[in-house]
Amino acid sequence: MISFFLTAKRLLGAIVVLWKEKVFLSLVTTLLLINLSGTLFYSSIEQWSYFDAFYFSWVSLIPTSIDLGYAPVTTFGKVFTMMYLVVGTGIMLALLAMVAKAVLRVDDENTKRTKKRLEE
Repeated sequence: MISFFLTAKRLLGAIVVLWKEKVFLSLVTTLLLINLSGTLFYSSIEQWSYFDAFYFSWVSLIPTSIDLGYAPVTTFGKVFTMMYLVVGTGIMLALLAMVAKAVLRVDDENTKRTKKRLEE
């Protein structure tokens, strides 16, 4: 449980650092708009509840997602999903890559500070 909290602290620290970068904010905004479009589409075209539509829209963009138990039934829904996943997964991967780099950068800076303190 302690490792979870330490990892969460590292992740939040990296996000705080990234929040000042325009590219990160642009990716987050784009991802939220893509998710909103998916939620609205699936709730109106596939007749899913807003929560189910939001859940499918969000979880399907995570590169490690598994069978969600949901699938579009209409032909239009299937075509939309193909385009949605190509665009959305690309944005999600770019965002995750930025976060991973920031976590490593913050860890490296913390390690350097710790070594400097130990040398003094």
